[in-house]
Formats: sequence, structure tokens, C-alpha cells
Amino acid sequence: MLRGRIRRGRQAYGAAEDDPLDAAQERRVRAVLALGGVPQTDLPDGVQQVRLRLLERAASGQDAPRDVSAWAAVVASNLAMDWHRAKRRQERLGERLAALRPAEPPADEETRLLSLAVARGLDGLPDAQRQVVVLRFYADLPVRSIAEQLGVPEGTVKSRLHTAVRALRARLHEDEVV
Repeated sequence: MLRGRIRRGRQAYGAAEDDPLDAAQERRVRAVLALGGVPQTDLPDGVQQVRLRLLERAASGQDAPRDVSAWAAVVASNLAMDWHRAKRRQERLGERLAALRPAEPPADEETRLLSLAVARGLDGLPDAQRQVVVLRFYADLPVRSIAEQLGVPEGTVKSRLHTAVRALRARLHEDEVV
């Protein structure tokens, strides 16, 4: 039944069977995202978000926008604004974390090597995992506070921590640091 509604929604939106955005609409969405300051590497994700919202609208039974191209451009503009908000949040968080760092580096050579290895391991983690590891182990925040600050469930924070620590441990063993 849901497939039928989605198909009817796609037809109502005037889109091809597989893609709710035609090539011209996709180019317009990419342009709006790029002009909104979204980096080239994030443009495909932004286009996918617009497609998803269009499909969700069709699946929920809402009427098709009168001008899909204009509607998609507005959604893309909102996504660009959201991207900048998230970037500013990350920068503020980085500044707060930098203020928490001790002024003096560790004196022990072994500790320095371990710190460098952990830093390289952190660089290899996805952003979301790196963020929770830094907040938990460097900023010494409890899981509940991290979840509240990031606006995600505690279980998500715990899952990200578990996956990140496991990946870091594997990387340190692989590099023969521990």
C-alpha cells in the first residue's frame, strides 16, 4: 500500500520513476547549496536531503508543491543555513575544548609518542565519533551532558563511544603502540 502511495506521489510531483528531481532541478539545488557556502564535498549529501524531503512529502500524502524547482531551492537554502549553524557549533565546541587543554605538554617521551598515536587515531575517526570521544575523555563530560549538548539520545552517545574506542584500540595495536 505504501509503495502505491509513493508511486502516486512521484507521479503527482511530475518526477521520473526513480528520481523526484530532474537534472535541471538538481543543478539548481547544487547551485543554491554552493552559493550558500556548503563545500563541494557536502553537495551530494545536500541534494540527497532535498530528494528525501520531497519523497517524504509525497509519501505523507501532501499535495505537490506548485513549483517543485522553487520548493527545492528553498529547502536547499534552509539546508545551507543549517550547515553553517552546525559548523559554528563545532567551532565553538573546539574553542571550548582548546581552552581546557593544559598549557604544558607532557615531559615523558613515551607519553608524547602515545599522545601522537592517539591524535592520529582520532583523526581517522568519523566526526561524530571523534566528537563524543573528545567530550567524554578530554573534556570529562558525562554521557548525559554530551547527549544533551549534542541533542542526541544517550544510547547514541554510548554507541558512538563504544565504536570509537574499539577503532582507536585496534589502531593503537596495529601501530604497535600498546
